[in-house]
Amino acid sequence: MYKLNIVILAAGLGKRMNSALPKVLHHLGGKPLLAHVLDTARALSPDGICVVYGHGGEAVPQAIADATLTWARQMPQLGTGHAVMQALPHLDNAGKNGMTLVLYGDVPLTSVETLKKLIATAGEKTLGLLTVELTDPSGYGRIVRNSETGKISAIVEEKDASPSQREVRETNTGIMAIPDRYLREWLNKLENNNVQKEYYLTDIVAMAVKDGVKVEATQPHHAWETVGVNSKAQLAELERIYQKESASKLLEQGVTLIDPGRIDVRGQLICGRDVEIDINCIFEGRVQLDDGVKVGAHSILKNVKVAAGSVVAPFSLMETSEIGRNCRIGPYARIRPGTRLADEVHIGNFVEVKNSAIAAGSKANHLSYIGDAIVGKNVNVGAGTITCNYDGANKYQTIIEDNVFVGSDTQLIAPVTVTQGSTIGAGSTITKDTPPEKLTLSRARQISIEGWQRPVKKSKGNK
Repeated sequence: MYKLNIVILAAGLGKRMNSALPKVLHHLGGKPLLAHVLDTARALSPDGICVVYGHGGEAVPQAIADATLTWARQMPQLGTGHAVMQALPHLDNAGKNGMTLVLYGDVPLTSVETLKKLIATAGEKTLGLLTVELTDPSGYGRIVRNSETGKISAIVEEKDASPSQREVRETNTGIMAIPDRYLREWLNKLENNNVQKEYYLTDIVAMAVKDGVKVEATQPHHAWETVGVNSKAQLAELERIYQKESASKLLEQGVTLIDPGRIDVRGQLICGRDVEIDINCIFEGRVQLDDGVKVGAHSILKNVKVAAGSVVAPFSLMETSEIGRNCRIGPYARIRPGTRLADEVHIGNFVEVKNSAIAAGSKANHLSYIGDAIVGKNVNVGAGTITCNYDGANKYQTIIEDNVFVGSDTQLIAPVTVTQGSTIGAGSTITKDTPPEKLTLSRARQISIEGWQRPVKKSKGNK
């Protein structure tokens, strides 16, 4: 087994992004472009990963907090060859029997399988290149092959290519696996006598041919695996490709997608059997949907676990929470961080729950706010109920014990406990703990005013 180093080039400015954010930190599928490349790199189990950064300064390493990575700064940016030179001091295997794989921080969708095939092609005396056939190769370096043997002899950048070379459709992706025993020597020989006055990493291909090192090309299964992001338009195109692939994987697993073209997975979505997802749903972070879960249209779930049989009705927003079995959520419900719902809990339309635990069989079906609360079993929370948990400076807890009935339009002023079996009369403001199994209410006496007349709107002429 060869020792494997991976160098990821992530120093580019990305002028066409028209953004102050470094290009490799723009998000695709819910995480930075560079994070996608790093995930792929780690899946190859390398001996080391070095990321070359530049534009954006320390913003890039700060955004990707990983102590296992080595960082090398390229300043100024003088080309891809110059970028790999900056990584060279961090590659302890350079000059020995290993291999260095060069990847790009703005090329997020290269598959692990494609890279494994490339690494398998390369070797101690073989330089591996990832090339791709494009209908329109404009802007890409061309692969130059020997007219007699068909072997690769060089890579020519488009700006330096002859008219006949520009007709070639086999293009360079920039991704290559380089034998370490030649890496330092070839990098030291690079020159910048080209239109861009840069040190091209691609020039080592001609050096390999000259030194008798085989140059072997492999191609990806999909051309989009090698597409880089240079503009917001390209980022949007890759986002659609990413989402289409995510949807295809879900369909293969047996998930029912009402419209595979209208789902966004911005993280990890784990689904059991017979899961159904309606249109325009967004899944962020790590979301787990167990067997038989149904998610209604236009819902957003972020870092949520939903147990088997639960239904999320349309237009619901759920974040950092756990939902038990056979629950009913929404429509238009908001489940905020720290919420834990036990089995068969109903949270209805325009109900908001925050940092609360609700036990089995309880329900709040309409227009209520439950915050910083512990709710027992078989509790009914009437419409318009509010746990008043914040005094402007501190948060306080409300405890509602088992089998409580809370009438509509009730305010529970925390800290307060509604004890087991209590009934709260509608329209009450509860400021003290209630006794168990009793009706508690607090209302002003209803009166009618004799002789009262409704005000009449004054006419413009009668001021």
